[in-house]
Amino acid sequence: MEINKTAPRTHPKEVIRPNEFIGLIASIMLLTALAIDIMLPAFESVRQHFNLKPESTKTAQIVTFFFLGQIGQLIFGPLADRYGRLPVLRGGFFLYIGGCLAAPVAPSIAWLLAARFVVGLGAAALFVGAISCVRDRFQGNEMARIMSLVLTIFLLVPIVAPLFGAGVLALFGWQVVFLTPALFAIGFFFWSLRLRESRPETAPNVGDMQSFFRSVRLIFGNRDFVRYTLITTILFTSFSSYISSSERMIGTIYGRPELFVYIFAGIGAIMALFTYLNARLVTRFGARRTVRGLLIAYLSLAILLLVLTILAKGEPNLFLFFGIIALLQGINVAAEPNSSALALEPLGSVAGTASAIYGTSYLVVGALIGSFIDRLLVESVVPLARAYCLVGFLTILLVYPDRSPKEAAKPE
Repeated sequence: MEINKTAPRTHPKEVIRPNEFIGLIASIMLLTALAIDIMLPAFESVRQHFNLKPESTKTAQIVTFFFLGQIGQLIFGPLADRYGRLPVLRGGFFLYIGGCLAAPVAPSIAWLLAARFVVGLGAAALFVGAISCVRDRFQGNEMARIMSLVLTIFLLVPIVAPLFGAGVLALFGWQVVFLTPALFAIGFFFWSLRLRESRPETAPNVGDMQSFFRSVRLIFGNRDFVRYTLITTILFTSFSSYISSSERMIGTIYGRPELFVYIFAGIGAIMALFTYLNARLVTRFGARRTVRGLLIAYLSLAILLLVLTILAKGEPNLFLFFGIIALLQGINVAAEPNSSALALEPLGSVAGTASAIYGTSYLVVGALIGSFIDRLLVESVVPLARAYCLVGFLTILLVYPDRSPKEAAKPE
């Protein structure tokens, strides 16, 4: 019997239906966003608790150290290919929950950053396990469409989490805000017990270094993987800088801290809308054509943002500035599932290792570069506008040499 390529490839003992699978994967992945977005309103309280100056950029490092924990994907990816997706996924839950429990009792900002690194390690394992489960069941344009639907649910977090975090902060203090993601993780852990192992029987054993390096050579020898991983990494530099510095830009540079949760939630809503639209665009035009069109729009908006920011001498109208940023962030999250699908499509046999390298590159390298932008955002928003523009140019230079065959548009 011929296998339908648009349907999920299920394990013989699979008990979870496709819609529930999408919901579960989205819930697991939204733990990453929850570990960041819910605590942004608490950064001012953290600065006060640890006697930091109001203009200090130390709180941005709370986000950066979380992303640095994603380097664990380089370990969890090969483990997922060797031992299966589920052991890595479940180990990730324990690391994530443990880090969340340690953060509220941190005696210093250094200990708090270390706890955030552990949370990041847990999120890294969850990311590798989740995206490998998706890759095991879907491929190509269908994977891009499924990931867009997953991200649409995922991006409900930036809409709701800051408001929820502000409410928890008002009632209980910043420590409980940092503890809250662990409560969600415990619930999602028990839900994940319905998943069945999906590691392909043909996946190579990567338990020794020789096999690991063979897998790495296979991965980096694929031009599509390198091209689309670089695109996602470059896009993430400006994305992570916005996430880390949004609270300080609105509260300190613009002097309107009371508007932060509403602006952040509004931008989150735009991002969710873009991921939903991307699922429709991929169905009609294919992942390659869609990502090219998105990057052209990104560059055009970035140039407009830079011109307006320079003309306004570094402080453009608050709502105009963040309105354009909302569109840029929306394009970013719409392009990512296309890039991940195109990068991982030819590497199904080593999906765990490939997704680990992909995720480590854009989350760790992208966040590190983004942290340099954070340090420049002290008195003006010009550095962020310049970063968006540079990102747009570089991604266009990368995407257009792609000479792969054009995809045929598919009927909805």
